[in-house]
Amino acid sequence: MNRIERKFKELKIKNKKAFIVFITCGYPDLDTTRKLISEFVRQGVDIIELGVPFSDPLADGPVIQESSQAALKRKTDINAILNLVKIARKNKIDIPIALMSYYNPIFCYGRERFIKKAKASGVDGVIIPDMPPEEDRTFIKLAGKFNIDTIFFLSPTSLSSRIKLIAGVSKGFIYYVSLTGVTGPRKKLSPGLVDNLRRIKKITAKPVCVGFGVSNRRQIKEIYKIADGVIVGSVVIQKIKENINRSDLVKRVGACIKKLH
Repeated sequence: MNRIERKFKELKIKNKKAFIVFITCGYPDLDTTRKLISEFVRQGVDIIELGVPFSDPLADGPVIQESSQAALKRKTDINAILNLVKIARKNKIDIPIALMSYYNPIFCYGRERFIKKAKASGVDGVIIPDMPPEEDRTFIKLAGKFNIDTIFFLSPTSLSSRIKLIAGVSKGFIYYVSLTGVTGPRKKLSPGLVDNLRRIKKITAKPVCVGFGVSNRRQIKEIYKIADGVIVGSVVIQKIKENINRSDLVKRVGACIKKLH
């Protein structure tokens, strides 16, 4: 059992839900990312997703795309991100950390090399938006060998057969995409969200967390009623952008997290 699985077990015992935060690693710079990780721990975040910047992030909306481009300009790569996680672990940061990366950076880095270094650095899970489980069973087996969770997606259009497949291969939790399209804040939750989550819950007992479009506390409370956790990203990165030139950026982002959580 790794940190992600242990966290969900702890939350279930306490009858609580997982509050998961996504940020693009290296935006605005790696030192700020390091400080934000510590701030998220202080604010009671349960799991952190660190985004690996990529030049063509198809699933991401404009806010995350912009942050990814900025991080790439600062030469943020897999080695730098894994080193950041390694330093965090040495500094007694024990929060579960998952990397969200498109397949290309991992493939170019080398799948086995990536998994081995991720394990050595203290990474707990990997989320790859453009890698369906059918496409790389070898990667899934390799990750499992090193006790790294491979987290897969379901969406509003997923059929029962797809739900069963993802429930069988996804480790840690299932990432439910609350809407079709790209990431980014939305004013309202998808009208079919509750029914879709109930349908998934009838098929699997694995934790299901909702992401894409979640932007305020009211939405989060609604999601908590039916899901096992919520993932916020764009709203946090937007707050980073708004305060990018301020010396108290980390404090202000922390205040944003406190309001959401």
